[in-house]
Amino acid sequence: MATDNGSAEGSTWPMPKFRFEVDLGASMQKIAFQEVSGMDVEHQIIEYRNSNSPLFSTEKMPGIVKYGNVTMKRGVFVNDNTFWNWRTQISMNTVARQTVVIKLLDENGSITMQWQLLNAWPTKITSTDLKSDGNEVAVDTIEIAHEQLIITNGKSS
Repeated sequence: MATDNGSAEGSTWPMPKFRFEVDLGASMQKIAFQEVSGMDVEHQIIEYRNSNSPLFSTEKMPGIVKYGNVTMKRGVFVNDNTFWNWRTQISMNTVARQTVVIKLLDENGSITMQWQLLNAWPTKITSTDLKSDGNEVAVDTIEIAHEQLIITNGKSS
């Protein structure tokens, strides 16, 4: 957000989360999604008790990093099989891995925050539900597994 004199106030107000774009990698195009969730990271806990510790308890130390699957939802479009085509590239012990980039944009379309999912691949695709009495938009959901999450601020790729 800009002030009357044109200076940025990005550190004063939190960023709105409704303007973003997703790039599914070099072999696929940018796709408009209505929702992206699950960009989380967790350290497994290693409990260790030093043999000469005077405390009758364990120390908790950070262990292996675990990344959650990212879930993305988007509307279904005529003749657009992007998710399904990516999934068909999976066979026993081989998968077409991509670098997925999720970009949070400001009101000018500039990147304010970016999440990179390295070695990402589709682990689950859920097609829309169908109802004869419904009037909602058809929505596909893709769940993406990845091996690393890199967060950067204000950079473009």
